[in-house]
Amino acid sequence: LQFTEEKLGQAEKTELDAHFENLLARADCTKNWTEKILRQTEVLLQPNPSARVEEFLYEKLDRKVPSRVTNGELLAQYMTEAANDFGPGTPYGKTLIKVGETERRLGAAERDFIHCASINFLTPLRNFLEGDWKTIAKERRILQNRRLDLDACKARLKKAKAAEAKAAAVPDFQETRPRNYVLSASASALWSDEVEKAEHELRLTQTEFDRQAEVTRLLLEGISSTHVNHLRCLHEFVESQTNYYAQCYQYMLDLQKQLGRFSGTFVGNAESTSPPPAAASPPALAAASLPAVPTIPVVPTVVGVPSTVAEAVLNPSEVKPPASGTRKARVLYDYEAADSTELALLADEMITVYSLPGMDPDWLIGERGNQKGKVPVTYLELLS
Repeated sequence: LQFTEEKLGQAEKTELDAHFENLLARADCTKNWTEKILRQTEVLLQPNPSARVEEFLYEKLDRKVPSRVTNGELLAQYMTEAANDFGPGTPYGKTLIKVGETERRLGAAERDFIHCASINFLTPLRNFLEGDWKTIAKERRILQNRRLDLDACKARLKKAKAAEAKAAAVPDFQETRPRNYVLSASASALWSDEVEKAEHELRLTQTEFDRQAEVTRLLLEGISSTHVNHLRCLHEFVESQTNYYAQCYQYMLDLQKQLGRFSGTFVGNAESTSPPPAAASPPALAAASLPAVPTIPVVPTVVGVPSTVAEAVLNPSEVKPPASGTRKARVLYDYEAADSTELALLADEMITVYSLPGMDPDWLIGERGNQKGKVPVTYLELLS
């Protein structure tokens, strides 16, 4: 009755102090945002909604969640099987094996990151929502009931006092029926007893309300400790995520270096498997009967550049840039030179680059002051 009359605006309610209201608002805000952060972190760690539902059911049934391979590990498995079918000795097969191994390492790193994030971040947030917050919500409901009881007692006392005052009014002694005076005196005594009962109930209800308000206030003030705990968990989550991305970056950087070094070999092998021309000139047929002699591809002569350019015999100190075609480039990643023909690079530095006829398209000649050497194109951002 009290709750309904309050909603209809027909009854007054006891208002809590401003500090208590701020604590309630802060607790509600903490609960709402913790739920959103928890749900979105779960989406980040497991984008598949079906898998999330499955994990939720296993958790509610208190059963162990079955191990599931990550997308990277599954891709690595497919690449390895494809390499075995294509031939692990072929250029494509070798590359599939190298990329597959890196994807497997990425999948393992992702698995470790998900495990660390679940323990260090998701579990504390979930424990707060399922533990501390449920306790706070329970005590708040009890406080609400105590407050309704208190306001009902106040309303009852108010009505009893109003009735007592009306009954205690001076009767009209000129009344032709003296019986009314007797009834008025009896009603006054009756309402006096009712007022005493209402006051006694009000004192008891006020004591229970004050005690419950203090319990609830202490729980609400504990939200500050919850924030401190969640802050520590957030730092751990960021640290695990940083380690995960650093591992991924290092794995991909190593893979990129491997593919950059072996790309020329793969291209050479691919060209060697191409079919011979349909028709050969007489000199070529005559030469076929002679002993095989290794040859080096011949390219047009450029001023300052030997007529034969090959990675094994390239001497960067003897290379001169062409009259036109040089460009500026910004280095994207650090690069360690594999031998004296390559130029070591530092991230974010600016160098001059150009290409020579017959060079592998994945490489350029780079210059930094008096230093020259081959540099991989994938490590550069060419500027106009």
